[in-house]
Amino acid sequence: MGKTLNTIDSHLLESIKQIILNARKSFYQKVNQELILTYWQIGKEIVETEQKNNIDNQTSRQIILQLSKQLTNEIGKGFSRSNLFNMRKFYTEYPSVQSVSGHLTWTHICELLIIEDKSKRSFYEKECVNASWSVRELKRQIDSSLYERLLLSQGKSNKEKVLELAQKEQELNKAEDILKNPYVFEFLGIPESKPILEKDLEAKLIRHLEDFLLELGKGFMFVGSQQRITINNTHYYVDMVFYNKILRCYILIELKTTKLNIADGGQLNTYLNYYKTEVNDETDNPPIGIILCAERDEITAEYILGDLRTNCLPLNM
Repeated sequence: MGKTLNTIDSHLLESIKQIILNARKSFYQKVNQELILTYWQIGKEIVETEQKNNIDNQTSRQIILQLSKQLTNEIGKGFSRSNLFNMRKFYTEYPSVQSVSGHLTWTHICELLIIEDKSKRSFYEKECVNASWSVRELKRQIDSSLYERLLLSQGKSNKEKVLELAQKEQELNKAEDILKNPYVFEFLGIPESKPILEKDLEAKLIRHLEDFLLELGKGFMFVGSQQRITINNTHYYVDMVFYNKILRCYILIELKTTKLNIADGGQLNTYLNYYKTEVNDETDNPPIGIILCAERDEITAEYILGDLRTNCLPLNM
């Protein structure tokens, strides 16, 4: 008796699914190779320009900051100051781009560039390739001091045991995951998916924002919600960003569903410093931060915000 229709359908479905998944992975790998090569070439241009013009470190930092703003305005995201510094360091640390191209993502490379010890970096680089570590897994292994534990292990058997334990919780890359890499979205000029606020909370926020903005006055322009900033290869999201034409400054709003916490002040201060350094134009005034929280008290707010109070406002929802 021949195969049943259901059996044929099942095999056909699996075959087509595999073709699609392989095509997605192949597409991603090609884009990733081009992205890494492009970033390496950008780093090369920066370094060679510095050497040709005898540019010192302080001047280089100012040039890269200005370059970041110009590229962001004319090309789009993906060229923050920290990312340009990573491109510069990538070229100096990896004279041959072929050594990593096709094996690692740019996000992997950024994590590796943080490691100053070349032997340690080389170890994690090889393990990433050999064990197909995701970026999350790479971070976990670095945080768990795998390299240092191996150095302290006595004998080959003990080192193999440490490596065996390290592999147990690894999460292998899937085509669906690696296609979500923010750097790839930026490289292709595709809008990145943003975190979504809960519906009822978003509605409440909009109601309060409307009252708040009417109370503050005119000149407010909405920039966007969940505005991503990247610091040292870690992505953060500012809940809502406005710009005021009269005040000539950005207004950063953070939404908190709980009472005001100690970490909230540090988080908002980080965002304010980022916007002041990397987003502001020369004619812009320092950005203003607003924390919309469920509860607050004046004493707690005073200690949490401290000197930030001139630029940060805690408001109840």
